[in-house]
Amino acid sequence: MNTGSSPPAQRAYWLCQFAGWGLYGAAGFLPLAVIGELSWLRATLATGLVMVVGIGLSHGLRRFMLQQGWRRMRLSRRIPRLVIASLLLGACGALLRGSLGLAPPSESVTVGSTTVQPSLTLPLDAINLGFVFLLWSGCYFGVLAVREHKSRALREAELARALQAAELRLLKSQLNPHFLFNALNSVRALIADEPGRAQSAVTELARTLRYTLGSGHGELVTLEQELATVADYLALEGLRLGERLRVEINASAQARQARIPVMLLQTLVENAIKHGIAELPEGGVLRIGAWTAGDALLLEVENPRPQGCAPPRPDGIGIANAQRRLQLLFGPGATLNLDLSQPARALARVTLPLPP
Repeated sequence: MNTGSSPPAQRAYWLCQFAGWGLYGAAGFLPLAVIGELSWLRATLATGLVMVVGIGLSHGLRRFMLQQGWRRMRLSRRIPRLVIASLLLGACGALLRGSLGLAPPSESVTVGSTTVQPSLTLPLDAINLGFVFLLWSGCYFGVLAVREHKSRALREAELARALQAAELRLLKSQLNPHFLFNALNSVRALIADEPGRAQSAVTELARTLRYTLGSGHGELVTLEQELATVADYLALEGLRLGERLRVEINASAQARQARIPVMLLQTLVENAIKHGIAELPEGGVLRIGAWTAGDALLLEVENPRPQGCAPPRPDGIGIANAQRRLQLLFGPGATLNLDLSQPARALARVTLPLPP
């Protein structure tokens, strides 16, 4: 039973009405037909009449409660009103039952060791029906409370997903321009002195930009796709750094098929070059490793870094954004740690849960 604000809700409400009052009427009169006190025809008609009366009165109560705003009242105000309304409807129902020939027997009846006089049967019938209407009202508001709770939970979940998507778009918008400006600076440095190599660099940059701009259509890519873009970026940086940049990549076949956040590895590699290898006169080796262990993907980016200088902040914008994206996409099972415990080395470790 519900407010009837939509066709499915209306159907559910009327189905519950017919089923509930039909069972109530059948429970009162069909057993009398079984034991022979009523004919089956009279018992069936009586059941139908009770169902019509019950549906009419309860539906009227529902309309009255909605018009008076009982649904928004506190329980301390709603419960007394429900009790009074149920007793009044019970009295009306008892009178209608009597006028339709469905009243309790006129002779004295014995309840246990107590004999109930005919003058008391109508009030007792009214109280009995009042309890039934009170139970109906409790079920009605109980179902409404469950529906409102589910609806509220659904709205909160949709809002959380919308906020999550907006936050992911914001984080990616912070990452992409940072990468773009560094790549353009690398190309610009080659144009005057080595135009041929600059032309090749523009091609590599075009592929990288195509990947970067296309990343807005999805949050996850395979590690293989990310490695291809990283290779173009490293080629651009190799033109600027020359022999100072040496790269070693060791990624298993299974790890290459795992899906990771777009631009994650690119961010770690860019961070390693910017704060490490580019700051060293002799350069160094950039090591990228990826493998699976159990139900997790392990990804590492290792690079040398200058000694005696202030270490790069492990909570910088690029790393912090990458950490936040991991949490949004994979939950608490995903981690990104930047290990700066050794004075001449930086090691970024990523752990991602694999889908079952």
